[in-house]
Amino acid sequence: MSWRWAVFAVIISLAGTPAWASTFTLETSAFLNDGLLPKTDAAAPCGGRNLSPPLHFVGYPAATRSFGIVVMDTDAGHGHGFVHWVAYGIAPGQNGELLPGFGSVASPAFTGGANDAGTHLYYGPCPPVGDPPHHYVFTAYALDLAPGRLAPGLTRAALVRAIAAHTLAQAQITGTYYR
Repeated sequence: MSWRWAVFAVIISLAGTPAWASTFTLETSAFLNDGLLPKTDAAAPCGGRNLSPPLHFVGYPAATRSFGIVVMDTDAGHGHGFVHWVAYGIAPGQNGELLPGFGSVASPAFTGGANDAGTHLYYGPCPPVGDPPHHYVFTAYALDLAPGRLAPGLTRAALVRAIAAHTLAQAQITGTYYR
């Protein structure tokens, strides 16, 4: 090892975790990561009550002014996916917790984006009967944007573009569902 690499290794080991590094995680009491989503979370046509699961933002950066959420079935649409929920402008003042059903009804507590079901609310899992389990990826974004800064009705792609320079950290949890 050259002396330059040795010095670099010492600097890295002394530096530890950078101050800007985040321990941001997304948690839920409804299912384990890669576990089965409860039937209540499924869309009504699939026997559920279409309730968004409880979510908890843990370890988000202190500079967070709002959160965004995207839920996507990565197995739907012949590999193109299906967006089930787009929500943003969620204030951290919610104690970092979203109660069950938070995204199932319109509320001033979030701005609804456009999902692939044609609504601005949570649309639960509803894979075709007989399909293998579908994977529902819940992605949370910690943002430096104050609530109300983004227009309502953004698609997943439009939201990701709009928050690209404003994302402080992101976290994911995945649930599965089949019929």
